[in-house]
Amino acid sequence: MSPSLKPTAMNTLLALDTATEACSAALLHQGRVLHRFEVIPRMHAVRLLPMIEELLDEAGIKMRDIDALVFGRGPGAFTGVRIATGMVQGLAFALNKPVIDISNLAALAQRAAREHQAENVCAAIDARMDEVYWGCYQLRAGVMHLVGEECVSAPEKVTLARGMGLPEGAGTGWQYAERLGVRVERSWPQMLPDARDLLTLAAPRWASGDVLDAADAQPVYLRDKVATPRSVG
Repeated sequence: MSPSLKPTAMNTLLALDTATEACSAALLHQGRVLHRFEVIPRMHAVRLLPMIEELLDEAGIKMRDIDALVFGRGPGAFTGVRIATGMVQGLAFALNKPVIDISNLAALAQRAAREHQAENVCAAIDARMDEVYWGCYQLRAGVMHLVGEECVSAPEKVTLARGMGLPEGAGTGWQYAERLGVRVERSWPQMLPDARDLLTLAAPRWASGDVLDAADAQPVYLRDKVATPRSVG
């Protein structure tokens, strides 16, 4: 178990993510993490609520017992990001619970740390339209922190933040490895965000009171023109 997920009183968090082909949900309750993860393109809206119900049943708790809701805010597929955002907003309003928004790029970096002990990660998600969403992260006290800014650009314009050294690559944007303007030690181009890693990233924010009201839970697309093809010529 990650140090940030040690048992603490009043610490029941539900995390949801639908920003990519993967649909996942994870529940932190009494220091134990329960989770569901499925790669089901275009089926997120069908499976997300049943996943939540399965986790609550497994933990033996009710929705009202959740202390805070966590969601992958993007970047990612526009429809997918809206599904998790809408679900979390609806639940948060109904339950009068706070919300914690987590970057999907940060979640990728955290998964790379969890599964491969990566400490410096360039996370990249295929943004379609010949672009990638990307950001650089470094591990500090078990949690990934953004170095520089998250961006969307052509693969050739991806650059490392200052002080990153030789990183590792995580996410579907690394299918463009030959075009990316970054050299990495190794990469995992099939890696998708997982709600378990949202919990790890959310735990210190919850502990410090860094939360949002339901109305402030908004998606982050990185693109100014959502779902609008680039002009040609």
